[in-house]
Amino acid sequence: MLAAELETVTAEELVEDIQKGVIQQQLEGMIPKFWSFGWSVVLSIVVFFVGTQIIKGIIKVFHRAMSLKDVDPGVETFLESVLKWIFYIILITIILGLFGVTTTSISAAVAGLGVTIGLALQGALSNFAGGVLILLMHPFRVGDYIIEHSTGQEGTVEKINIIYTTLKMIDGRLVQVPNGLLSSSSITNNTSMTRRMFNETVGISYDSDIKKAKEIMKAIAEKQDHLITDEPVKVFVAELADSSVQIGLRFWVETEYFWQTKWDVLEEIKNRFDKEGVEICFNQLDVHIKEK
Repeated sequence: MLAAELETVTAEELVEDIQKGVIQQQLEGMIPKFWSFGWSVVLSIVVFFVGTQIIKGIIKVFHRAMSLKDVDPGVETFLESVLKWIFYIILITIILGLFGVTTTSISAAVAGLGVTIGLALQGALSNFAGGVLILLMHPFRVGDYIIEHSTGQEGTVEKINIIYTTLKMIDGRLVQVPNGLLSSSSITNNTSMTRRMFNETVGISYDSDIKKAKEIMKAIAEKQDHLITDEPVKVFVAELADSSVQIGLRFWVETEYFWQTKWDVLEEIKNRFDKEGVEICFNQLDVHIKEK
């Protein structure tokens, strides 16, 4: 009886010793893996920090080189975005390599997701291609005032990025317009030329003196500070309308001062016509009543 109990205790102790040995072996085997993973995390943090600083330094050098070459600001902003994407993709690849992910595995994953990403990002790819076309064809540059006719958006070009172009509206709002839309729709660039034609008509009544009206309008145009004098001021009868004689006025002005000149000229025409007795006409309808 005693011998049987001793044999039972010995067997239980043996099983316990074996279990402890297996657990110990597993823990001893996992410790190096934990150390390796921990070092990988620390190294990845260091590599990310150093890599971001290097990227920032490269971008600064890039901006200096672009300033020396006097590159268009839109091209500079676009290329900066592309460089950042490339450098950060390389940095992420290096960090994944620290965790044992091979370049071959990354390439296979990218190839496998390529079709899916391409389908999901059709709009983004279209906008990227539009941005490339804008920088190659130069329909507008940073600082130009443009009108995009399909949506009616208009404003001054602030930035041209990979996907979007930023427009600053007259009231100070910033609007992001997709490059694909800008590259495929009709655009009016109001500031690409250094000069712009003032072209307006003013309707006067048939009873007013046409010659006097033309002299007043020409005198007002010729005294404008930003008038381009190598082109003549043209004043003419543009149309004999139903209720008015349309007098046209054309002259060239510096683009930068176009709007201010337009406002000043129209206001001065109204004041001078009132003073000289030239009636600015409005739509009139003569009604004849026949009596039975």
